[in-house]
Amino acid sequence: MRYDPIDAERVLWQRLRYEITLEGSHFRRQALIGPFIVDFASRKARLVIELDGGQHDEQRAADERRTRYIEARGYHVLRFWNHDVLGNLDGVLQVIQSVVPPPPTPPRKGEGSISCSVSISGSGQLIVRDPMIESSELPSKPETP
Repeated sequence: MRYDPIDAERVLWQRLRYEITLEGSHFRRQALIGPFIVDFASRKARLVIELDGGQHDEQRAADERRTRYIEARGYHVLRFWNHDVLGNLDGVLQVIQSVVPPPPTPPRKGEGSISCSVSISGSGQLIVRDPMIESSELPSKPETP
């Protein structure tokens, strides 16, 4: 585990914490998954983000085994080169946000839970009272001509 993050990790971490919308979750830095410490993880979103420097070009087989292990535990793994994070951070963030499930949109005014009262008038009419709408009377059975 590194106590001092590399430049790409520091830059991405600052933006992950404040700009990636996760419903009921967040990212952790240097998270443990099995025997591996990953750069960033959201357990609820089941997403791992790994940043790779030049040394990873020589250890591709080990990185592939590591990725397979993490994916077998239900995580989606995104890998980015350090120079991509430093040179195209907005593009990296767009890719990350595209795989994160969007948060639910709050209901607009008048939508959401329904609150009304129902009663039957003395003449057999069904009366529905909705606080959002004037009360209306509906026939309880279709009228016959």
